[in-house]
Amino acid sequence: MQELLSNVVLQINDFLWSYLIIILLVGIGLFFTFKSRFLQIRMLREMFRVLKEGRTSGGNGISPFQAFCISMAARVGTGNITGVAIAISLGGPGAVFWMWIIAIISSASGFVESTLAQIYKIKDKGGFRGGPAYYMEQGLKKRWLGALFAVLITLSFGLVFNAVQSNTITVAFENSFGTDRLTAGIAITILLAGIIFGGVKRIAKMSEYIVIVLAVMYIGVALYIVLTNIVRMPEVLALIVKNAFGIEQAIGGSLGAALMNGIKRGLFSNEAGMGSAPNAAATAITSHPVKQGLVQAFGVLSDTLIICTSTAFIVLLSNTYQQPGLSGIELTQAALSQHIGSWASACLAVMIFLFAFSTLIGNYFYGETNIEFINTNKTWLFIYRISVLAIVLFGSVAKVQLVWDMADLFMGLMVVVNLVAITLLSKIAFLALKDYAAQKKAGKDPVFYKDSIEGLENIESWENSPAARNKAKVG
Repeated sequence: MQELLSNVVLQINDFLWSYLIIILLVGIGLFFTFKSRFLQIRMLREMFRVLKEGRTSGGNGISPFQAFCISMAARVGTGNITGVAIAISLGGPGAVFWMWIIAIISSASGFVESTLAQIYKIKDKGGFRGGPAYYMEQGLKKRWLGALFAVLITLSFGLVFNAVQSNTITVAFENSFGTDRLTAGIAITILLAGIIFGGVKRIAKMSEYIVIVLAVMYIGVALYIVLTNIVRMPEVLALIVKNAFGIEQAIGGSLGAALMNGIKRGLFSNEAGMGSAPNAAATAITSHPVKQGLVQAFGVLSDTLIICTSTAFIVLLSNTYQQPGLSGIELTQAALSQHIGSWASACLAVMIFLFAFSTLIGNYFYGETNIEFINTNKTWLFIYRISVLAIVLFGSVAKVQLVWDMADLFMGLMVVVNLVAITLLSKIAFLALKDYAAQKKAGKDPVFYKDSIEGLENIESWENSPAARNKAKVG
């Protein structure tokens, strides 16, 4: 029975992730890119400015930078180390080029979904919460669709993916230090419990620190390897481009492999359009929804163009990717050992812990936000927290292949639901972008009001403009 279920799930996943979702994500990403007039390129400087401005919230809530860190905590995970290596081993060096392309295209989708999350966010315990479930209810007026999305993201991100992350941590520590997996699992569970019972502000603060530490560590190692092999960089860059477009690859059939693996791993890594990052984006206190949309669009770019590229250069500057039988974490580990010595295994285990633990925090938060959408009763939230801790402990010692396949299925359905919603609501996001650009052109720091967009309904967390308020008083 289990084998039959596994085969059915694998066949559905193959159709979803090899055809439907890739076509939708790329097609919709291109539509948003042209509609926004290549926002991800022309507004790159503005993304940096807004991210720097967002270091403080101006109150007791979550700052735009902390919301960015929560989403990056979930976005930046073991996929940045393992997924890139798998893409190279299956699709060759050319897969890296297509990862870059898909990141640039899909960052426009990241902008749209996070801007919508800000517009339709609701007030919550002195702060805000929101995400796809909320803009499906408020914007599309379809609570049932929001509830479906909330269930799918809670099952995949909140529970199952966390089992996979804890599994990755304990396996890495067992291989590097001989640590008992159950002991490591108990330690991870206790540490996570202290964070998730501390509330969203503690999640935000922990995410801010962990993301900064892990990003600096990993990028620093990659930069050292690049600098010590600087004379080979033109060769590596030429190899990536050649394998992405090379005639011999097209004849041999590996051009398609490079294209498909680059796109799939890029989408898995940056999560643009999936509906996960908007849950974090909605929590930020900011003067205009577009600011947080720009911040999250930058997150998509930085995840792939900086962190995934770090792994790509580490692997391609070694000769390990040409060795048969090496893939995933073993390939990255072998490449690091070649560059910096045998102690790289322990170093990588620590990095994996930082990457995977930050993902545990971000994934938990996505589930919490959507549990509260379904039912605000504190009992359900407590049950969810206990369930997360239990499955993290389970994942630390178990083989979870079928569970992972089920999570891919839930996430695939979640992506389709979200893409339909953001496409239907995209006009609102682009009108908000038009309002933002007009205020910037007038030399103002953009401020959003619920009447900034004509006909906008079901807006809880944005006030009417002063002019509208004065008119209402006179009336």
